[in-house]
Amino acid sequence: MSVADRVITNSGDVAELTFGVLDVSQYSKSVHSEQAGAQVIFVGTTRDTFQDRKVIRLEYEAYSSLALRTLTSIFVDARRRFPSTIQCAVCHRLGNVPVGEASIVVAVSSPHRKAGFEACEFILEEVKLKAQIWKREWYEGDDPSQATWKENFPPDVRNE
Repeated sequence: MSVADRVITNSGDVAELTFGVLDVSQYSKSVHSEQAGAQVIFVGTTRDTFQDRKVIRLEYEAYSSLALRTLTSIFVDARRRFPSTIQCAVCHRLGNVPVGEASIVVAVSSPHRKAGFEACEFILEEVKLKAQIWKREWYEGDDPSQATWKENFPPDVRNE
């Protein structure tokens, strides 16, 4: 795996950006704790269609140093909101992500599953909303010059 950048917080949480294929088991191990009764892992993958258009791949780009600071800030917010959280990890892939491959892994451990699920979803949504990571969608049959960079979180969802 080609790690672009990685931060491990004082609490042991892991924030990582990489150009390599994501190894989900690595992030499961990074949040392992004998105090945890739950490990919740979300894996976001590139799907083959979007709005009835055939997706060829996604491409991600980041302002890495700022995105990592944002990720660690999200961990602080998650721990404040879900105090039983034991460990957190987020890895976001950069560069080209073909259909079927993972673009993000969010892992959380906690004593109980409910708090783990809630913390994992909170972290995912905050990453999509706040992290300085952009995606470009490539569709079959489109002129490559028409592919545009987009935020991960659609603007209309922010207002709901």
